Amino acid sequence: MDEALLRSLTPSVLTVLVRRGADFAAAEDAVQDALVEAVRVWPADRPRDPKGWLVTVAWRKFLDAARSDAARRKREDRLEEEPAPGPAPAVDDTLQLYFLCAHPSLTPASAVALTLRAVGGLTTRQIAEAYLVPEATMAQRISRAKRTVSGVRFDQPGDVATVLRVLYLVFNEGYSGDVDLAAEAIRLTRQLAARIDHPEVAGLLALMLLHHARRAARTAPDGSLVPLAEQDRGRWDTALIAEGVVILQGALARDRLGEFQAQAAVAALHADAPTAEETDWVQIVEWYDELARLTDSPVVRLNRAVAVGEADGPRAGLAALAALDASLPRHTAVAAYLHERDGDLATAARLYAEAAHKAPNLAERAHLTRQAARLNARRSR
Repeated sequence: MDEALLRSLTPSVLTVLVRRGADFAAAEDAVQDALVEAVRVWPADRPRDPKGWLVTVAWRKFLDAARSDAARRKREDRLEEEPAPGPAPAVDDTLQLYFLCAHPSLTPASAVALTLRAVGGLTTRQIAEAYLVPEATMAQRISRAKRTVSGVRFDQPGDVATVLRVLYLVFNEGYSGDVDLAAEAIRLTRQLAARIDHPEVAGLLALMLLHHARRAARTAPDGSLVPLAEQDRGRWDTALIAEGVVILQGALARDRLGEFQAQAAVAALHADAPTAEETDWVQIVEWYDELARLTDSPVVRLNRAVAVGEADGPRAGLAALAALDASLPRHTAVAAYLHERDGDLATAARLYAEAAHKAPNLAERAHLTRQAARLNARRSR
């Protein structure tokens, strides 16, 4: 595979898509998908016109994504932008569809993937990124799930745990840029909480509210990301925070701890701190210890390394990070942050630049690139 050729063709293919009417972000996603397809196909069947092939495949990828997004937005047009506090409205058919797609004949992982694709409107690539697996692997998983439920009777709805995981992944996709999708996840979780008296349902609702309360402060006027420590806390939605804390306290009082309650407790500690410097990092580390015990998730352990770095110093954080797989998404960005905290600006700048190349979206890539440039400027003074 001629990687240099692919790199040289990327700008011109991107330009063609933009001229055809695609917005830049969507065009870039489509071109990246086409490059992945080229890596898979070209070694066995290289086209005579590489640029024409890439343009054709990228445009098809863009159209597929646009149709999926249009269908999802049409379903969400009835929603208001902000999830209002208070009792849930009457239950609609969407929540029932979540339960039906979480069919007992499917594994939880397959049920989540199928539901996100069929009901949530997410693309296969978005689901794969949420699961930290290659897109081809996720495509196979969804195809198997469809074959499994083909022809079965949907009269045995799935379990609550699977539905919660689906709702959380949909919320996270919305929280990373699509506000309406996050609001839809909150709306449905409110409905679920009204129907099912379960501490983890309450924990998930509290977690969503506490995260969503910070939405307005997460980006600057130019659209760039604002790290949590630098956010204007005056822009946080105190009504959503208060509601989330009350719901969380009620769930924790039942002494049936689950992962969503523990995550909500971390979010509540961040929300409770008047300033970033006053954050109770020691308690946050303790909650991450609970989360690690409950989930054994590498992402949890990565977040724990950051918290350890804040509570016990950057070298302690780096020691915790060293025990994790370096290929873990955002591992390099965390290493860069901890090295900066430790005063090793050269290593931090190099790692920020490396992390930017691995970033899953343009906003994060731009943020990490700015971090690298900031440290290089400091070093050159």
